[in-house]
Amino acid sequence: MRNRSAASGAGRKAPARASRTVPPAGPQRVLALAQLSNSVGDGAYFVTSALYFTHVVGLAPARVGLGLTIAWAVGSVVGVPLGRLADRRGPRGTAVLLALATSVAVASFLVVRGFVPFVLAACAYATAQSGLAAARQALLAGLVSRQERTGLLAHLQSTLNAGLAVGAGLGGLALHAGSRAAYLGVFALDAASFLLCAAVLLRLPAVDGTHARVEAVKGPGRWRGRGHGRGAPGVLRDRPYAVVALLNTVLLLRMPLLSLGVPLWIAERTEAPTWVVSALFVLNTGAVMLFQVRTARGVTGTASATRAVRRSGFVMLASCAVFALSAGVPPWTAVGVLTVGAVLQVVAEMQQSAGSWQLSFDLAPADRVGEYQGFFGTGVTVARTLGPLVLTALLVGWGTPGWLLLGGLTLAASYVMGPAVRWATENRPAARTDGPVAAAPADSTAMASADSTAVVSADSPATGAVDSRTAELSDGRTASPPVKRPVPVD
Repeated sequence: MRNRSAASGAGRKAPARASRTVPPAGPQRVLALAQLSNSVGDGAYFVTSALYFTHVVGLAPARVGLGLTIAWAVGSVVGVPLGRLADRRGPRGTAVLLALATSVAVASFLVVRGFVPFVLAACAYATAQSGLAAARQALLAGLVSRQERTGLLAHLQSTLNAGLAVGAGLGGLALHAGSRAAYLGVFALDAASFLLCAAVLLRLPAVDGTHARVEAVKGPGRWRGRGHGRGAPGVLRDRPYAVVALLNTVLLLRMPLLSLGVPLWIAERTEAPTWVVSALFVLNTGAVMLFQVRTARGVTGTASATRAVRRSGFVMLASCAVFALSAGVPPWTAVGVLTVGAVLQVVAEMQQSAGSWQLSFDLAPADRVGEYQGFFGTGVTVARTLGPLVLTALLVGWGTPGWLLLGGLTLAASYVMGPAVRWATENRPAARTDGPVAAAPADSTAMASADSTAVVSADSPATGAVDSRTAELSDGRTASPPVKRPVPVD
């Protein structure tokens, strides 16, 4: 069947035109539908939540900020053990349960009427969201071959932006109405969207926990990757991966740029009209929807991922320099300069995203994908927490020197990423079993795919499923025994 071929990784044979617009039929398209289903609700939630908590619930803005900071700090910590749970118990079931938990947490916002209940509900929401993100990444790793992951993540990012745009439009209608019922309707919509997401995820084939998959191939107790020592706290002991995640967090400080940094810069330092803020946001969203998949197409391994991240640093430095030139010029000149800066910024964003996605998977042990993705995802939380403070101080407080410092910091982090990835690659486990291995036996043989080295058991039905991608990794592999070969990272 065509769908089963797509589920087994044969979706690469689909027409190129289809792959450029929507993911291939099968698990990839189902994952995109799940992303779309809850992103619409999230878009409506994002544009209305601040006013709901202040105008309807009656909390002071400072208390809302404090509560959300506490909540996301808790979520970033709990995301790692929830990712480990997905690794051990299976990512599909974990993702479904966490989607249901997110729905309940959003629905609880409908009845909170005080600071403490608000903080508790926000902590539940942030915890479920962080765990859901990690479980989804582990599910993707179990269903999609290594060569297709970055391309699918690009599709998911485009889908996310499309859903957020639609949801933001619905939220705008609620803001225009301004009634309590309209706000409650938005939160009910977001809660329902996560119920729909859980239902869509149930359409995916079950995936065994990666611990079980590794032992099935290697035998019990025959492999210990980084961070697997006795009593080791898992990913927290994997210093090379932690350094890569830290550098990625620095690169993610640009996340609040269009929502906070640039609006404040336009209002405080330029003569441009304020409507430019909305135009630049639309430009960014549209560019990601149209070009993220194309940008990610050339990222197929750690070497190309590192180059993409490094290029993003240079482009981001140029973007910051152009943004700085918008001060002290006539209004329409400022509009043109800001537009050029925004174009460069979204190019850097798409390059950095594609590179970081590839690195986050390639450098993680096969049996701890969920745990490692949970840790890597904390960079987003940290960036959302520290980004506003950093950008406000640099851009509004320092002006042009602040822009140049931000660009220089981004360039430095992107350049150091090369040695950090090389360090992590040299310490990467020799054996990997992170090809898609779904529970359905009819698909398991076709879906077996090796990672940086081929792992083939003599009695495995996937004996011939050796990695043929040699351009960036290595070219002298043997099926047995597995051989560790460093990946060239320049």
